[in-house]
Parts: sequence; C-alpha cells; structure tokens
Amino acid sequence: MSDDAQRARADELRVRADEWRATAERLRADGFDFLQNLTAVDWIKQDRIELVYHLWSYASRQERVVKIDLPRAQPEAPSVADVWRAADWYEREQFDLLGVVFTGHPDLRRILMPADWVGHPMRKDYVEAASYNGMPTTRANTLELLPIWDKK
Repeated sequence: MSDDAQRARADELRVRADEWRATAERLRADGFDFLQNLTAVDWIKQDRIELVYHLWSYASRQERVVKIDLPRAQPEAPSVADVWRAADWYEREQFDLLGVVFTGHPDLRRILMPADWVGHPMRKDYVEAASYNGMPTTRANTLELLPIWDKK
C-alpha cells in the first residue's frame, strides 16, 4: 500500500449519525476550523446514503475526512451549521439533491431546485418528470444534432 493510501486511511473517521454532533464539536475544538466540503453518495445497492465531510485545520495543516452512513429510507443526521458556518448551505444542498434531513438546521429548505420540485435529483433511482410547470425538462442531445449543423 502506498504512503498516500495509508495516510488517507489514517485521516478518515467513520462516525454513527447519533455520535456526529459530539464528534463535530470535538473536531472543532481540536483545531479543525474549516469545513471544506460536504457531499453525499447514494449507495443504492447497499441501501444507504453516505455523508462525506472534508475538514481542514489551518493551525496544524491537517485534513480530516468524516463519513457517516445513513439509511436511504430515512436519511437523517444532526446539523452542524452552528459548528461550521459553511455547513448551512452545504446541508441545504444535500437536503435538496439527496433528501438528507439535518435535524436542528436553522433554515432547511431547497437551495438549487424550485421549492415545489418533486423528488431529489441526485438519487440513483430518481426519474425526471417530462415537464415542470408546463416546461419540458429534456433537451435534444447535441451530439445527435451535429449532422444537421454540419449540413448548414
């Protein structure tokens, strides 16, 4: 195993959702003062959604990755928007796109999709509606249009 792979494993934490709040507060107190990113992965075959937090400590110049597994049927984790301010919008993004509910979030509502959008478009089983408020949601495949443009 490479040194980078070993280091990556050493810098990764797996945490249960019910332990996340206390863990986040401890990480912040330990100097991880910057939430670089929060993303999520829909592991549909494993029936889980994985939250992935990337934290950075400016003082010690260290990165920490925290992963939390949630059930797909009801993905819920405590909000850490008051621990790292950046989590406010990151949590809203994961709520909007994957349906993760962050309990205790100060303003959990859609951030990218319209408020009346149905479903969560980054879920692997998401089926896009043919239209939204009378507008089509599909576009022509530009690769299929190339022969038409080439004739002009």
